[in-house]
Amino acid sequence: MKQNRWPMAKEGLPFLIAVVLLAVIFGFMGWKVWMSLGILLSLFIAYFFRNPKRKIPDLQNVILSPADGRIVHVGECQEKRFLKEKTLKVSIFMSLFDVHLNRIPISGKVVERNYLPGHFHVASVEKSSLLNEQNAMILESEDRFKILLVQIAGFVARRIVCYPKAGDSVRKGEIFGLIRFGSRVDLYLPIVVISIVRVGQHVKGGESIIGYRA
Repeated sequence: MKQNRWPMAKEGLPFLIAVVLLAVIFGFMGWKVWMSLGILLSLFIAYFFRNPKRKIPDLQNVILSPADGRIVHVGECQEKRFLKEKTLKVSIFMSLFDVHLNRIPISGKVVERNYLPGHFHVASVEKSSLLNEQNAMILESEDRFKILLVQIAGFVARRIVCYPKAGDSVRKGEIFGLIRFGSRVDLYLPIVVISIVRVGQHVKGGESIIGYRA
């Protein structure tokens, strides 16, 4: 996978182009209020789909945050659907104002990917982990260190984008997808991982360190 170096996600371009054209049309027609609203909406879309540069930590044995947002859960749990073992679960809630591009937490290979249809509960609540529409991806490093990464649609989000497929190689910190308009990402890590994040902390995808491998 190649790193996306555009200043905004390509998925946002259709929205941006459509709104800019509408603003131009409103301007030609002399509808200044509607033109102003179109300009403001264009700025919000560009901001929402922004792709800021990130400094990927060049450290061994670290797990990076897959998303920008606020930590809403850190704790042990029994992951019953995919890994089928006791894990350390870290959940990140992305608001409308966070960067919504998602990044790979560890280098390795995608060994499994599953899309699960579901509901659209508010993504900050815990039940969204099981009930909401989501995309699950299992990553495994060369030394067989395995994690589960789950993109979860929220109340407003209605579209999950994930680029890699099963069998693809991925690199720590690179962009692998996004979720539109408010959502959540859950990380399920081996129980031996030493977590350094806390509930309420704000993290940056591809830059903040979630924890260290023991």
